[in-house]
Amino acid sequence: MAGNDLGSLLGGLIGEGEGKGRDGKLLATLLGTLGDSGQLGGNPLEGLMRELTEGGLGEQARSWVGTSANTAVSGPEIAQALPYQTLEHVAQQAGCSPEQAADRLAEALPKVVDRLTPRGEVPQGSLEDLIRQQL
Repeated sequence: MAGNDLGSLLGGLIGEGEGKGRDGKLLATLLGTLGDSGQLGGNPLEGLMRELTEGGLGEQARSWVGTSANTAVSGPEIAQALPYQTLEHVAQQAGCSPEQAADRLAEALPKVVDRLTPRGEVPQGSLEDLIRQQL
């Protein structure tokens, strides 16, 4: 699926109205970058969870997947957890600084991961299918 289409789907998932798909596009770029590794079989959500866990945000990320309240994260925490090259690429594609991208991701990721994992586990399947199931 094209990045803009994925961005629109993700924007719809987090409730962005018409013309406000900036965070959806940011998330699409992040998930697309994580999915480019070829190890995840079309589900970069698993890669995101791994990156966040390895980056020290495992407890927070698990709260987003689980069925209890979502634990908030800050932009600096996201910036520290994600590989710098990934964050830099996402920021460049979004036309903002890495710090701004991290702040926007910190706000959007808990909502998106929560919505994509309604049963308290990372589901299998393509990201596009997972998003469509939740819209």
